[in-house]
Amino acid sequence: MNFNYEMMMVFYAWLGYLGFLYAYLFFRENIPLKIKVFKKFDLLTLILFFPNMHFWTSSLGKGAPIFLGLMMFAYAIKNPKGRLITLIIGSLIIYFIRPHVFLFVAVGTVLGYMTGKEKISLGKKLLIYVIMIGGLILVQDQILGIAGLDGSEDLVSDFENFSDDRSASLGNSGSGVDMSSYPLPLKLFTFWFRPLFFDAPGLLGLITSVENLIYLLLFIKILKKDFISFIKSSTVVVKMSLVVFFLSSFAMTFIMSNLGIIMRQKSMVMYFLFFVIYYYLAQKKYDKIIKIKKLREFQSVTQ
Repeated sequence: MNFNYEMMMVFYAWLGYLGFLYAYLFFRENIPLKIKVFKKFDLLTLILFFPNMHFWTSSLGKGAPIFLGLMMFAYAIKNPKGRLITLIIGSLIIYFIRPHVFLFVAVGTVLGYMTGKEKISLGKKLLIYVIMIGGLILVQDQILGIAGLDGSEDLVSDFENFSDDRSASLGNSGSGVDMSSYPLPLKLFTFWFRPLFFDAPGLLGLITSVENLIYLLLFIKILKKDFISFIKSSTVVVKMSLVVFFLSSFAMTFIMSNLGIIMRQKSMVMYFLFFVIYYYLAQKKYDKIIKIKKLREFQSVTQ
């Protein structure tokens, strides 16, 4: 397009801005209730203005377009027939930038439509299954090729070798962390919530530590007994978001050993966790409102 460097920076910042617009539509359409956290902060406003998320989606790089693609996909999946163009564009952006993330999104979508509580027409389910499963079959070699696993005869062993080599190369820096010996829960904790103040690499790391602390406090809100039952009876988009978040996190923990890279990479998937947290808190608020309403109706009848 004959853009100079400054114009390309503006263009990519615009792509990131569009991503946040679709993120807002994704959250607000599925969760109409407003939720306050920490007594006075609107949760959606807080989520949309996390500095680290904007830092990695406001300049030239993969962060802005991949975030746009993910949010377009998340917004469109609620009504795939009516938003087919948006769904296709979002899918193509994800696939051509990070094919392995497209794998996680596709698997999450199929599982969500298989287990979601909504009564979905057979035609809509078939449309999603054909698009997602057919797409995975067509691009499986490209996805495996990212890790040099195309043509592999032992995917598990070859992936372990790839993850060890990649982790070692990323760990050779000032912000490197040796995660190879970490148990899986600690690997996930590192990917989701570090750096924290004790291991922050520089000023940016300190700013990110404040944000990571908020992530951790929000995550604690779903560590309740009723969260499992909530997930079992949740909607397609909730289950899709949770599967995408966990699959992406699980895969990345095996190859990430650099806090700087972790800060950038997790900006792709954290909004899926935020969506699940927001939906869970909104569902609890809605259930409480309904309970109070029924109690008042009962009292008015008995008086």
